[in-house]
Amino acid sequence: MKRSAVLLETLMILATVGQSSWAALSTSSCKEMGSSTYRPHTVTVTEFGAVGDGVTLNTKAFQNAIFYLHSFADKGGAQLFVPAGKWLTGSFSLISHLTISLDKDAVIIGSMDSSDWPVIDPLPSYGRGRELPGGRHQSLIHGSNLTDVIITGGNGTINGQGSVWWDWFNNHILNYTRPHLIELIYSTGVVISNLTFINSPFWAIHPVYCSQVLIQNVTILAPPDSPNTDGIDPDSSSNVCIEDCYISTGDDLIVIKSGWDEYGISYAHPSSNISIRRIVGEAKSGAGIAFGSEMSGGISDVEAEDISLFNSLYGIRIKTSPGRGGYVQYIHISNVVLNNVNIAIGITGQYGEHPDENFDPNALPIIKMITLEDIKGTNIKHAGTLEGIQGDNFSSICLFNVHLNVTSSSPWQCSYIQGSSNLVSPESCEPLRNPYQTSVCYTANHVRTQNLVQAA
Repeated sequence: MKRSAVLLETLMILATVGQSSWAALSTSSCKEMGSSTYRPHTVTVTEFGAVGDGVTLNTKAFQNAIFYLHSFADKGGAQLFVPAGKWLTGSFSLISHLTISLDKDAVIIGSMDSSDWPVIDPLPSYGRGRELPGGRHQSLIHGSNLTDVIITGGNGTINGQGSVWWDWFNNHILNYTRPHLIELIYSTGVVISNLTFINSPFWAIHPVYCSQVLIQNVTILAPPDSPNTDGIDPDSSSNVCIEDCYISTGDDLIVIKSGWDEYGISYAHPSSNISIRRIVGEAKSGAGIAFGSEMSGGISDVEAEDISLFNSLYGIRIKTSPGRGGYVQYIHISNVVLNNVNIAIGITGQYGEHPDENFDPNALPIIKMITLEDIKGTNIKHAGTLEGIQGDNFSSICLFNVHLNVTSSSPWQCSYIQGSSNLVSPESCEPLRNPYQTSVCYTANHVRTQNLVQAA
């Protein structure tokens, strides 16, 4: 699909989602951030020998340019401009107080040689690579322990050329976990905006152990059969805003994580205070908004609204299992439009594998205070599959003003859950038929109060 067609479809769908405009910024507790920070020093990657012919490998040019700009970090920061062209490169690392800006006709292309993506240590909250024991390939654009980093442009493109990685993965010939397009670790003050990301080898954008992150006005595309090509995965991160994005990938569009089993429990770095607004997309092999399944460090205080999903396997989904520990709580999702979705709402208590044999099967997750309201759906096969864990009921699951046009004769499947509902059609399953009460449900008033506290 051409970019213009994607953007036109995005704008048309957004017109049906609430009254929020495409360009409006969130007024939530997210800190005011933007991509317009002035940098007094600017260089162009061609000044360091880069050639935009799509064939010449430019890794050294990017690395040398960023090394040069490091001297301006305490002088107001610097900008690296990537002009029109096709810029083939391997992985390179960023510095603090840096803006990378892509021209609208600039395409950064990831090398198809795995040796151009170095192998780095596993994340401490995972204990190993997510796909394979041991290390993992470094992301195309990488950074650690950074402050004030902006990756932006005039809707230029970052292309991971992921097809070769998908083939290696499907044929089981990889030695290490696949890389992301962008991964920033232990970083604060991050802005990723006004760019198109295509064909990521693995998850596209992965902020982990980060805070004050804004991801805005991005398009993320990958084929529906590409394996595990999540769009945006905030992981053990706090104060994150994701706004005004179009995402169509081979797995979950936006999924919040916080570590894996005993490693995530021990590292104890939760994801919290996350705002998701004005998202459009399709997830034929995944969910629009998901939580987990790696959530062992905990996930809390998440607000998602003005979401439009179509042609998807799931609408909203929570994934966990015995051994995860952790929690998913204080989640408020509202104003969602679904079309042609197999399962509108999914909660799964028996999902996913374990990193090794050392996990504690008695480490049961806490799933509570989850509210979904103002949800409309057409051509929905199942309204919900809500399955907790025996001996570990998921509680305070609340539905309000949920109206789904369901094609299945068995719209709801529920076990080991507790909660309430009101104005739900088809009528919710029996464990949720208690009256909707603010004392047991995480309501919009709770969200507003939380935002006021955080803003004070």
